[in-house]
Amino acid sequence: MKQAVLLHGTDGSDQNYFWFADTQKYLESNGYKVWWPMLPNTHKPRLEESLEFVELNAPMLDKQSIIIGHSSACPLILSWLENSMVQVKRVVLVSGFYQSIDDEGFSELMLPADGFDYDRILSAADEIVLINSDNDPWGCNDKQARPVAEALGARFVLAEGQGHMGSGGFNQPMPELTILKDLLLL
Repeated sequence: MKQAVLLHGTDGSDQNYFWFADTQKYLESNGYKVWWPMLPNTHKPRLEESLEFVELNAPMLDKQSIIIGHSSACPLILSWLENSMVQVKRVVLVSGFYQSIDDEGFSELMLPADGFDYDRILSAADEIVLINSDNDPWGCNDKQARPVAEALGARFVLAEGQGHMGSGGFNQPMPELTILKDLLLL
């Protein structure tokens, strides 16, 4: 069976997290088995702890697999691709940050000290898509994502006026992310 992975961001959940339930339903209706875990220490995630959790618990992935992440899960996914032998079909990173943002140092805990090895990351996925808005209140915006997309040779999608595409603190419930379904091409 085809596998999909959904990884939530800071203060996320494995049950009620913005557009994840709708995305899970969509993926399952297209023949995917979905792994949507509760990541450790969700209020103040740390890259090493989250990466170890994913590496130990994720299902076996292959060239048909899809990985989708939101916010702080995006640098986690890049680190996972860089540091493992995972080979997947598609990676979609939504409202990700790739350098420190103004959040009292929380984002720095999810960033690798030496940056990302884009060549290794690129070799782990057939396609990588970054979706960011132009008005993300956390600073996870298009200015963060465009240089990363360029370094990866990845597709960049600007979600104009869509904020963080899911945020409790900024009252963005966003139960569905239509642009994501359109990009998955299932």
